[in-house]
Amino acid sequence: MSHPLDLSQFPDLPPEVVKAFAAQKAALEAAQFEARVERAARQHEQAVVAEKEAFITELKALIEKLEGQVQEYRRTKFGPKSEKLDPAQLELALEDLETAIAETQAQIAAVEDRIAASEPDPEKRKPRTPRKARALPESLPRVERVVEPESILCPCGCGDMVRIGEDRSERLDYIPARYQVIVTVRPRYACPKGRTGVVQAKVPAHLLEGSWPTEALLAQIAVSKHSEHMPLNRQAVVMARHGVPIDRSVLADWMGRTGALIAPVVDHMARQLLAGSTRLYVDETTAPVLDPGRGKTKTGYLWAVLRDDRGWNGPAPPGVVFHYRPGRKGEYAAEILTGFNGTIQVDAYAAYTHLATPERPGGDPLRLAFCWAHGRRKLIKAAPKKGSPIVDAALLRIAALYKIEDAIRGSDPDHRRAVRQDLSRPLVDAFFTWLAAQAARVSRKSDLGEAMATC
Repeated sequence: MSHPLDLSQFPDLPPEVVKAFAAQKAALEAAQFEARVERAARQHEQAVVAEKEAFITELKALIEKLEGQVQEYRRTKFGPKSEKLDPAQLELALEDLETAIAETQAQIAAVEDRIAASEPDPEKRKPRTPRKARALPESLPRVERVVEPESILCPCGCGDMVRIGEDRSERLDYIPARYQVIVTVRPRYACPKGRTGVVQAKVPAHLLEGSWPTEALLAQIAVSKHSEHMPLNRQAVVMARHGVPIDRSVLADWMGRTGALIAPVVDHMARQLLAGSTRLYVDETTAPVLDPGRGKTKTGYLWAVLRDDRGWNGPAPPGVVFHYRPGRKGEYAAEILTGFNGTIQVDAYAAYTHLATPERPGGDPLRLAFCWAHGRRKLIKAAPKKGSPIVDAALLRIAALYKIEDAIRGSDPDHRRAVRQDLSRPLVDAFFTWLAAQAARVSRKSDLGEAMATC
């Protein structure tokens, strides 16, 4: 290691040489210091980048773990655990997981942007791949906001630049709901000479006479309660936040009176569905019902009767009516479908089979059309965690039938019947032959055996 030169050993050196040497020494020390600073900065930058990349790796691993949990939750919808999980809790868990994934992806994007911005060479900066967004519905109104440059004066001095194109981007906006008061004014008119009586328009008819709510407000409250599962007490809190304090009991009174008034409309819809249809979908599902006096709920059933002929361009409009019954016995199905003669598309529940016999009360024997979706769902539910070659093969065969249906959806009945006889029927016959052979290998009392028996 060299030692710095001591000029005191040379007392006879001219002052100019001493000054020049001191200046060179100071410049050398400054260069050495700058080199050390740059080296430390590079080391720090490399450490920061390494730390950020490690953070990204950690976040990506977290995303992979979260996505695995999402897949597991989704699988339990159809797997054996589905009977042990509350569907509402399942949806909440999925919502939280998907939100966590989106938040983590946003953190990764922010770190990647900072790493790219720290790269001194612009050509080496890797632009982040933008997310592919789905197109917003064309039915939504568009509000254009044109953002102009601060100046369009050309630097060359020729005047204003000319418009040669534009870039467009869309964002989804929301206009918060607001309440307003409709003031109905009915002027009174009279003869100025007092020869005739007073003329005034009649009071417009309202659903709830003498009450505040308009029909639009009643519809909003009903949809929020019954379709969006928002209890009246929570709606009362929201309304109070908007400066409209209305007690929950008042909302309940409005809903009760509205329900009584629209009941004849629902009854008419039910009669029209039965009288004006040749095919109906029927299904039932459980619904918790308050059991007064016990402080508990009991299980009731909602029976859905649906008509939807859009798949084959049928002339009848779609419609659905829900009937509440305390159980799911065959007598309830017979009662609800009294007066209907045609085909009902149902699952394999035994309550419907009696409707296809001459002993059916309320009409002629119905034709039963069973649903492939129910059989497919039972197969998926019966599959063990490790998978099942039988289930996989069955799902592929059913998928082939679905593909044919996709191709003929919207065609007239004669064309669909011809295609099904030509293409679908051989597949169905082969499926049941194959299924019978597989059933011999599976215990009839097992989940898979029971699922195969319903197909």
